[in-house]
Amino acid sequence: MHISTLLLLAVFFGALWPLYLWHRSQKSLAPAVFGGLLLGVIFGALVQLSRDWGVRPAELLPWIDLVGQGYVKLLYLLVMPLVLVSILGAVVKMHRAESLGKISFSVLAVLLGTTAVAALIGVMMAELFGLTAAGLVEGSREAARAEVLGERIGRVEGLSLPEILLTFIPENIFLDLTGARDTSVIAVVIFAVLLGLAALAVRRESPEHGDAIERFVSSAQVWIMKLVRLVMAFTPYGVMALVAALIAESSWADIINLFSFVLASFVAIALMFVVHGVLLLINGISPLRYFAGVWPVLVFAFSSRSSAATIPLNVETQIEKLGTSPTIANFSASFGATIGQNGCAGIYPAMLAVMVAVPLGIDVMDPMWLLTLVAVVVVSSFGIAGVGGGATFAALVVLPTMGLPVTIAALLISVEPLIDMARTALNVNGAMTAGTLTQHWLGGKESTTEKLVQPG
Repeated sequence: MHISTLLLLAVFFGALWPLYLWHRSQKSLAPAVFGGLLLGVIFGALVQLSRDWGVRPAELLPWIDLVGQGYVKLLYLLVMPLVLVSILGAVVKMHRAESLGKISFSVLAVLLGTTAVAALIGVMMAELFGLTAAGLVEGSREAARAEVLGERIGRVEGLSLPEILLTFIPENIFLDLTGARDTSVIAVVIFAVLLGLAALAVRRESPEHGDAIERFVSSAQVWIMKLVRLVMAFTPYGVMALVAALIAESSWADIINLFSFVLASFVAIALMFVVHGVLLLINGISPLRYFAGVWPVLVFAFSSRSSAATIPLNVETQIEKLGTSPTIANFSASFGATIGQNGCAGIYPAMLAVMVAVPLGIDVMDPMWLLTLVAVVVVSSFGIAGVGGGATFAALVVLPTMGLPVTIAALLISVEPLIDMARTALNVNGAMTAGTLTQHWLGGKESTTEKLVQPG
């Protein structure tokens, strides 16, 4: 390892110590997360500038990933146990099974409704910025990505709605608990609900056994949440490493080359954040107080590019900061990780569809074509993988369904990581918005969202 690389690596690990001291001095996680974000940006820029000094990113970045990706792996470790135990506990304590239907309907209505709006915004931004697939250059990385897409398209091409819904049903719960399938999170949710409903039936037939089940599940919940909080304590350091690695690896030349697409994507994402804020506002909930509570979650989603990995932090923040009930928080976070992702399943495939359709002479403003596109986007948003690359999976469903080629998804690989960060933050915010609104609508007298409600 080059001496300059060693020195820079020492700087990185040395910066973790003042971040640790800052973290210990704060009562909440948010300031430390912000500190980690700033340090990550500074260190990533330093790596970019130090390439001429003999620094070798290929030797440096694996050590940074040891912190960043190590933290992400710990979060993935939490996802399935947290979803299983939390949903099971919510159902066991609910006593009334019909409440599940109301919660599920409300959460899905917000997720899918906002995804439809996101698709329309994606179309408008593509038209406004004059985006087109014509003239995009295919380099070696793009060609390699095209080969991968060619292999993956066989998994999703021609899937009907019943076939998509069938993938949600667990066949082997032990397989789904490993997260082996794109829809494993939803499968575990369904299994937990069924297990919870069975517990309710046991309580009706044998109250003694029902109480024993509830005590066991409550203990498991306390245990798992203690584990979640232990892992959450590493968030500032994980964010620092993830952001540093991303900036160190970014190619500014590629970003400039596709600047119009990058800018249009960020404008569309920003508009959807505004839509979320407006939905909260018209329901009497203060957007400023809401975003003040959730921004650490958005920072982690931005840096990790994984909706699934953000589930534990999402659930804890909804419960602790937004006053959402554990039942609603777990449903919205779990559903939002794989269904109705506003950024990956809404904006992105809609923009790509327009960019491909325009050179083919299709009138993208034709009401029937537009309505068909929005409907396809909403349906295809079921089961989108909540990890980096979920947007590509969505495009592989939408574009062939609309009769459009999929190679454009490979041609945009250069700027994908940068845009995917913002898309993931939007996906997660959509899930938390769905949970907050559902709590407001269904919480009744037990609702604790009064801390977010506009005064007066």
